[in-house]
Amino acid sequence: MKIKKILVSQPKPSSEKSPYFDIAQKHGVEIIFRPFIKVEGLTAKEFRHFKINLADYTAVIFTARHAVDHFFRLCEETRVNVPDTMRYFCTTEAIALYLQKYIVYRKRKISFGTSGKLDDPQLLQALAKNHKEKFLFPVSDVHKDNTSVLTDNKIDFTKAVMYRTVSNDFTNEEPFDYDLLLFFSPQGIASLKKNFPGFGEGEQKVYIGTFGATTAKAVEDAGLRLDLHAPTKETPSMTAALDLFLTNLEKEEEAK
Repeated sequence: MKIKKILVSQPKPSSEKSPYFDIAQKHGVEIIFRPFIKVEGLTAKEFRHFKINLADYTAVIFTARHAVDHFFRLCEETRVNVPDTMRYFCTTEAIALYLQKYIVYRKRKISFGTSGKLDDPQLLQALAKNHKEKFLFPVSDVHKDNTSVLTDNKIDFTKAVMYRTVSNDFTNEEPFDYDLLLFFSPQGIASLKKNFPGFGEGEQKVYIGTFGATTAKAVEDAGLRLDLHAPTKETPSMTAALDLFLTNLEKEEEAK
């Protein structure tokens, strides 16, 4: 089957230098960026059910920009003044720099890792040095952060759900005429089945690609056919996998 239109279930890249645009031109395909899921913040009323007093904490651990946004939003909505003495620990420098949206950036208050993971040696060293702080760890309702590394290092922390991942539903007016769908999370697959309950019944005419082992498993668990997958040794990124997949399809068409 010739592929003409591809849905990438992520927001459109901010840079025109994204490999997706090169792929679209190289293979003569249309690529639409349309997330199947979106992030929604808990209301102040919902958050109060957890009985977490934000004013009790002296430090915050951030693993995502969404966590930064919803932490400061909930502080404002619950009328908690974030003190200048608050310390921030981030899994990447990009998240640390994002804090400038809400605070004056001072290096002595902000620490970050380089790997994007909680067990990053640089981040753990900073956490251990400040182990007497009382840490808040804002997370999504669905998260995979392994907090055992914090417990093992005797970090006094409280996990706080501040936002959730929900289905970004399609409208009746929105066309669903894609030849290939690319997914990056199991929640995206759940949203596909929610929006289109009959999808995949009978002959599956739409190709499906995934990034990550858990997303691939979600496709198989949903009884759908998985056609391309990343990362692999040959294709470490989704764009590399997509480029190779389209190239191979074109070779098959030429051989007919």
